[in-house]
Amino acid sequence: MATSLNRSDLLNYTLKQVYNFFPDSKNYNKKDIISSFNTNMERIEYCFSKIRNKYFFQNNDVLFKHLHGDQYSMFLYILSNTLYKNNYDLTLCEKLFLLNKSLFSLDAFYEIELPEIFLFVHPLGTVLGRAKYSNYLIVYQRCNIGSNHDIYPELGEHLTLHPGASILGKCHIGRNVKIATDGLVIDKNIENDIVYI
Repeated sequence: MATSLNRSDLLNYTLKQVYNFFPDSKNYNKKDIISSFNTNMERIEYCFSKIRNKYFFQNNDVLFKHLHGDQYSMFLYILSNTLYKNNYDLTLCEKLFLLNKSLFSLDAFYEIELPEIFLFVHPLGTVLGRAKYSNYLIVYQRCNIGSNHDIYPELGEHLTLHPGASILGKCHIGRNVKIATDGLVIDKNIENDIVYI
């Protein structure tokens, strides 16, 4: 995978942002993070390799650019989730979550399990809750996936949420579904191969 910063510089860059945004004097040992960070980069490479978008490739190589907002927001979510799964200090997971929220207005908590293959498209104002996700999820800005009466949706593969789309509550969404701009699905099932307006 081609990267705009090498792994060491990328880890330093990310930690500097954490320290600048949250100056509570807590330091994190890079040697303790490196294994999770390497796993994070493997997850990034796998996810990006499945995305057919010119900005995610350089010639035939997967490309990660730390100054590409969509890519960096995906990176921050995956890193916070990887550290959480590896039982690393939760304060760093929380700070990475809040950093993503501060930079991109994206609420994707480190405990939620997004699929291995997903894409954020300028996801400003998007909130992703504790649904059951499937691969090839595409999420645009102002989208919301969440609960209704503490029940969360189940989402099929190849789901696209266009700007302002929401899926809430007891929903089962089939494969290859597109939710149109500002579409609201609440406590409703949607079959395969549907454009929901």
